[in-house]
Amino acid sequence: MSFFGYPRPDGLVGTRNYVGVISMVSCANDVAFWISQQIKGTAPFLHQAGCGQLPPDLEQTARTLTSLGQNPNLAGVLLVSLGCEGVSVDRVEEGIARTGRHVARVVVQKAGATAAVNEGFRLARAMVGEASKIRREEFDDSHLVLGVKCGGSDTTSGLASNPAVGATCDLLLDNGGTCVFGETTEFLGAEHILARRAVNSRVADRIREIVDRMEKRVIAEGGDIRGGNPTAGNIAGGLSTIEEKSLGAIAKGGTKPIQGVYEYGERVQGKGLFIVDSPGREPEFLTALGAAGANVILFSTGLGVPQGFPFIPVIKVTGNPVTFARLPEHLDILVELAQEEGAGLPAMGQAIYQEALEVASGKQTKAETLGYGNFSGLYTIGPIV
Repeated sequence: MSFFGYPRPDGLVGTRNYVGVISMVSCANDVAFWISQQIKGTAPFLHQAGCGQLPPDLEQTARTLTSLGQNPNLAGVLLVSLGCEGVSVDRVEEGIARTGRHVARVVVQKAGATAAVNEGFRLARAMVGEASKIRREEFDDSHLVLGVKCGGSDTTSGLASNPAVGATCDLLLDNGGTCVFGETTEFLGAEHILARRAVNSRVADRIREIVDRMEKRVIAEGGDIRGGNPTAGNIAGGLSTIEEKSLGAIAKGGTKPIQGVYEYGERVQGKGLFIVDSPGREPEFLTALGAAGANVILFSTGLGVPQGFPFIPVIKVTGNPVTFARLPEHLDILVELAQEEGAGLPAMGQAIYQEALEVASGKQTKAETLGYGNFSGLYTIGPIV
């Protein structure tokens, strides 16, 4: 099978052809947003980080912004710097440029506020003009990188939509593609099951390590992860314990061997099924998938969530017919696991897979048609100082 995507200089394939307008620091968000709102063909990435952070978080921010700029759905990148942020704009720019993408910057403190916006307009407009010359070409589906997420989970998530998304991942992996999942907070109590699927003992140890590290991080803050997960919405939806939620959550990663575990903000290398260490909350986790290199995202939900992402199409999948009827403007696919022939899990996995290929070729998701998903987040592990 195949889809029509945009070739990139580093050999990756985009499903969208945006110029990214990436803010280097929260103080520059408005300038980045103003530029992206005026120049059609751009997509902003806004966040709350970049300054007033301890070194581990500054490192994670720099790593994540660099990886986001390398995402295959971006033909070029405009970096918007305040000028005094803690993250090095030189480092981020150089990392993106290594992929062959056109990258430029504006610095507010250097240019002046109005001049920086006008310069951003000029640079972004020129990059969009260059990007518009790139035409979609046919690629086999091994070039697809699916990011997988679940959120607003209820009992139908673990029973229907998550397994159906997992079946989709299995199909792509059988065809030589790549799937990325995570949400380490929702491995708790089920990490031993994931570890059994690791390709070797090193990967198995890493799975156990990131779960242990996440739980210890919460304990160090005087809390218990079970106090925030399952959420109040999960409990209202019928999930009683974190272990119950985790057993449903890991189903979205399918059944294939796990090839490796990456840190938050790292770009995945190679083909197969991978884990990225990450929290469960939508804005921060979708960013992790973007940084990992996903060019399409599958988002399973029971209660219904509207999130999209600035430059990656997000396909919403639910197994709850009540939710699907209540939120038709946000949800793309209803998973129906009836017993009739042709209506089971393999058939639903195939249907979602076909939808993913159509979206990869340009079909708009519900989140895209609404323009939902301009405001993302970036995961931080330490205090703001």
